[in-house]
Amino acid sequence: MKIGVFAVLFQNLPLAQALDKIKGFGVNTVEIGCGNYPGNAHCNPPELLVDDQKTQAFVDAFKSRAMTISALSVHGNMIHPNKEFAKANHDAWRSAVLLAEKLGIDTVVNFSGCPGDSERSANPNWVTCSWPPDYMQILDWQWNEVLIPYWKREAAFAREHGVTKIALEMHPGFCVYNPETLLRLRAAVGPEIGANFDPSHLVWQGIDPCLAIKELGKAGALFHFHAKDTYIDQHNTARNGVLDTKSYTFMSERSWIFRSVGYGIGEQKWRDIVSALRLAGYDGALSIEHEDALASTDEGLKKAVECLKEVVFEEPMLTEAYWV
Repeated sequence: MKIGVFAVLFQNLPLAQALDKIKGFGVNTVEIGCGNYPGNAHCNPPELLVDDQKTQAFVDAFKSRAMTISALSVHGNMIHPNKEFAKANHDAWRSAVLLAEKLGIDTVVNFSGCPGDSERSANPNWVTCSWPPDYMQILDWQWNEVLIPYWKREAAFAREHGVTKIALEMHPGFCVYNPETLLRLRAAVGPEIGANFDPSHLVWQGIDPCLAIKELGKAGALFHFHAKDTYIDQHNTARNGVLDTKSYTFMSERSWIFRSVGYGIGEQKWRDIVSALRLAGYDGALSIEHEDALASTDEGLKKAVECLKEVVFEEPMLTEAYWV
């Protein structure tokens, strides 16, 4: 496994400066945002797709620094009920796939998306309960009329263009938010659907990351990994539960907040996560996504890198148990 960084952390810097900054932390693998929610500060696919000189300059920026790209990321909502918003997100997704093909990258990160409750909706509707029965009707429509048909088409498109790993981040607010929903979509669509595994979104739901890794690993559905932590405030959670709509700026009042790696579930749990990933056969990037408001950008990233360096194995596994 390689320690990486989701480069949108330095989206205020030009690409060359951002890469120099990241390399200064001892990291040589980056995940690049190229549209939708992550923005396209470092990579604008529609531009690169029509300008070979700019594409070569983009490639050379990494090659000259001995750095690699773990994935292109275009997290969005392509099935948003607002047709204009959905089309913009869809177009960005397809451009990212075409650019991945041009660059020889097989992994594109996204969200599954979430539609409304009908064709007449104006906003997404994330269903979190099964009663009253209206909610089950909404879920049936969302999955069978919108989500599955969309991703069947897009998996075929991705496959045609050499993208074999559509790494969907399991994120509350979207139809795919846990291992069960990820595997449900994979079963309906095909092996191109897998996970961008971000434990921070699973921990606050009460999911054990190691068990989730084991389940997805058995299915061959671990495609990419975000290294981000979550701290659960036991007092606030005991009073209000884990579903928390307060602003992330109200840190002391929330049931949970995002933290730098090692400051939420603790270093031992990260040792367990890395071990579970290795047992599951994952050997890709651990892409640090820094969203810890208690730490500065540089210090938060530094702490995350230091923690991961302590827990990641650098050498291959033993090929035989010499003690047997």
